[in-house]
This record gives sequence, structure tokens and C-alpha cells, in this order.
Amino acid sequence: MLRDFKNGGADLDNASVLITGGTGSFGQQMVRTLLERYKLRRLVVLSRDELKQYEMAQRFSPAEFPALRYFIGDVRDLGRLEMAFRDIDIVIHAAALKQVPTAEYNPFECINTNVHGAENVVRAALRGEVKKVIALSTDKAASPINLYGASKLASDKIFVAANNLSGARRTIFSVVRYGNVIGSRGSVVPLFERLIREGVADLPITDARMTRFSITLQQGVNFVLSTLEMAEGGEIFVPKIPSIRIVDLAEAMAPNKPRRVVGIRPGEKLHELMITEDDARSTVEADDRYIIEPAFAAGWRQKGHAANGFHPVAESFRYGSDDNPEFLSIEAIRDVLAAEGRH
Repeated sequence: MLRDFKNGGADLDNASVLITGGTGSFGQQMVRTLLERYKLRRLVVLSRDELKQYEMAQRFSPAEFPALRYFIGDVRDLGRLEMAFRDIDIVIHAAALKQVPTAEYNPFECINTNVHGAENVVRAALRGEVKKVIALSTDKAASPINLYGASKLASDKIFVAANNLSGARRTIFSVVRYGNVIGSRGSVVPLFERLIREGVADLPITDARMTRFSITLQQGVNFVLSTLEMAEGGEIFVPKIPSIRIVDLAEAMAPNKPRRVVGIRPGEKLHELMITEDDARSTVEADDRYIIEPAFAAGWRQKGHAANGFHPVAESFRYGSDDNPEFLSIEAIRDVLAAEGRH
């Protein structure tokens, strides 16, 4: 079942929101959604790519949307973040170095952006007295085997622990963790689309057994917005989303093309994991999501989410793409791709 995650969420009318990495796939969809749903006082897109900001401004012009601002800046630059975070109510931290092979080949750059960048976001948010920070994570942060996943696990730990630094300011920091976004830049869908257009004889498959969690861009945006109201600080929010088999994706996109197994790339998993058995002891669930509660809660934090209809999972629970109770069929994959305007 494809959930839209539209229920809940904070009333953001007259709020000031800043998105780090705001020119990426997620950032642009978040900007579109915020402008459609709310009357924001200010919406700031912060990123380091001047060209992407210029191109984005052709679609979302400050002249048409007076609340919109474009800031050039890098999460590695604490001073710039402190300036950008002034009078901001909510920060959505989407900036990251995300490509697994790139991170493996450029480890210092990955750490500087994903780990030191997270620390800078925390420091700037505390000094600017931001009300809430929602940081985007990845399924690769659970039991990581590559540097990207390890750096995002470190980032998650930084944001969870940041709640103990808030003091009287009571800035709330929480994390959202989900799987592969269908059709996003760097995903396999655009690669398959390009190869199909070029008329290749077959599609490259890393491993016929491979599975992945799957979420649409709008689902991801909706899920992040739905966490804003319920976030108390230190949680890792995990949506209940379906898995897909890579062979089914290839069949859905090119049913008449044979598949060629090319092998798993360095740092790549056969299956992804979003909640480990060790995290199960502190995990609660509702109909549409899981929440990994913080091991060390800030003194001002409420008692958690068990009183709000969430209940503990079994101690042996794990949430992996291979044993997920929900898998998309080939026909369902085609429907999702069509809805997303893909092949």
C-alpha cells in the first residue's frame, strides 16, 4: 500500500523555514509543497551551487513568491549558517554528499559535509534559537558498510544528542530516515531510462537477489512535514514503505530486454536495513511509521510516543528490505513510475 503521509503536520503559516541543500530533488519538491500549502513568512533555500539556484529561480521566482529567498552557502561554513539561521523557526537539513562511490573515493570530503556539516547545523541552530530541526538520513545509516552510511549514522547521532545541549533554548532536533527515492538523481531509474532511450541490448543488474526500500519524492516530503508536529526531540522517524526487487523494476521498465548481471559495487549492500534488532528495544510503531526513541532523553522532553497510540515492537524485530511485508508488484511499480512521470 502506498501511503501519502499527509495526515498531521504542523501549521506553518507565518513561519520561517530554511532548507539546506534546497536545490536538490528533495529540496525542490519541499519548496513546491510548502509554497502550495502554506503562507510562509520566509522560505530560504540554502545551497552552494549558484547555477542550480539560478535554474531553480526560473521555476520558483522570488518575484512570484515574495517569501522565497536564495542563499549561497555551505554547511561546512559555520559562520554562514549562523547568518542564515537568524530569525528561522524550522530548519530542514537535506544537504549531504550522497553518492556511495563518490564517498568511498573522497572520504575527507564526505566527512566534512556529512559529519562536520551536521555539527555546524546544530551549533548554528542553537545559537540562532531555531525551534525545530529535522535532519534527513538514509537507510544506509543502519548497520553501515560504506562511508556514506557511516557518516550519516554519525550525523544521526549528532542530531539525537543535540537535544541534550539545548538547555533553556529548547531547540528540538529529530531525524527522518527512509529508503531510495524513486527517480531521484543518482537512482537507478534515470539510468535505466537513459539506457532504454539509447537502445541498449540489455539492462545491467548488480545482483538478481537485490532489494531496496522505495518511496516517492512527494511521500518523502509529506513524511518530513508530518513529523514536525509530533517531534519531541531525539527521535528517528522511519516510514512504513514498500520494498522493490531490482529485477522487478527492470521488468517493469523494459519487459522485452534481457538483464545482465554486473556485480555489486564497492560499498553496496544486497539488501537495505532501516531498523536493526539492537534498535528494536527502543522502537515503537503506529499504522504508518516507526519511531526509534532516543536512549538519553533531554530533561524537558515528554515521556515519548507510547502514550500517543504507538506501541513497542518485538525485541527481535528488524526492518529490512528483504523481509519487508510489503513488496511492490511489477504492475504496481509501473503505476508508481507513471504517476511520477517516469518511463
